[in-house]
Amino acid sequence: MSHIPYVPASTRYDEIPYRHCGTSGLQLPVIALGLWHNFGDDRPFQTQRDIVRRAFDRGIFHFDLANNYGPPAGSAEENFGRILAKDLAPFRHEIIISTKAGWNMWDGPHGFGGSRKYLLTSLDESLQRLGTDHVDIFYHHRPDPDTPVEESMLALHHAVTSGKALYAGISSYSAEATKEAAAIMRDLGTPLAIHQPSYSMLNRWIEEGTPSLLEAAQEEGMGVIGFSAMAQGMLTDKYLGGIPDDSRLASGKVNKDFFTDEALGHVRALNDIAAERGQSLAQMAVAWVLRDQGASLTTALIGASSTSQIDEAVGAAQNLTFTPAELAAIDEHAVDSGINQWWGVTASR
Repeated sequence: MSHIPYVPASTRYDEIPYRHCGTSGLQLPVIALGLWHNFGDDRPFQTQRDIVRRAFDRGIFHFDLANNYGPPAGSAEENFGRILAKDLAPFRHEIIISTKAGWNMWDGPHGFGGSRKYLLTSLDESLQRLGTDHVDIFYHHRPDPDTPVEESMLALHHAVTSGKALYAGISSYSAEATKEAAAIMRDLGTPLAIHQPSYSMLNRWIEEGTPSLLEAAQEEGMGVIGFSAMAQGMLTDKYLGGIPDDSRLASGKVNKDFFTDEALGHVRALNDIAAERGQSLAQMAVAWVLRDQGASLTTALIGASSTSQIDEAVGAAQNLTFTPAELAAIDEHAVDSGINQWWGVTASR
């Protein structure tokens, strides 16, 4: 059977809006596809390929990875690299590929953290797995209190000046640490373009403090891409009637402690509000993250285990407007439920 070349939908840039990433010239779709789950070797490759192709057809041209995504670690990059080679290589200039390093990747003291050795070695290995000579965004995946922030930022600066990354970003840094890191990078001549924190209706830490992380990023000219907009699946209809056997919760990939009776009570109330808006709970969760709140987010980062979930997320972008009454009703139930596994720490030691 001959290989039929993939031809993306001609309407792909008409599907969802895209926004400038902070004050940079980089423009990103309001929805990005994260490969944290569902793209390891435990999932059929053809399913992964179908999801990525559907995403690109629907205007999602930003694909977010990290060195340790799998399982096993590294396999998500390898599998995306295969999809890139088979289908997307002719459109590489249209696609935003991001990857990260910071969490555990290999044995030994230089297999995690924020050292120059770990970050730059990891980037080289990521490029090999992806089969590309550069990524569009390279992140420090988490602040490392045991490494001077200057060292981590110098590594990001080198990644950009070497041509192995076009933009640099950080993830899960506090507001204070973000401003510290941004000042260093600005002095080096490689401004931080983007911050990737966790953010959802059940995890609102980036709104807190003076300045909040959202405000700090805006002051520094950085875009913000919020991950876990659906709170690890809690903000969907998946768990309203119990725990499905095929869910991430049942498989142990999500902490069961998050699913308290109180949290699920809030989820059910939010589901009712979404229905009144004519959206699914998942769609409202994405739309709420992208709502106008002064310091608006650039992008909501979603995961998907099927092409239908891509279509549902794209549908969320059709209604990003909330009335004051809707926001007030949501605020009664959009409360922190202790599900933030990724804390924003101060970079200084």
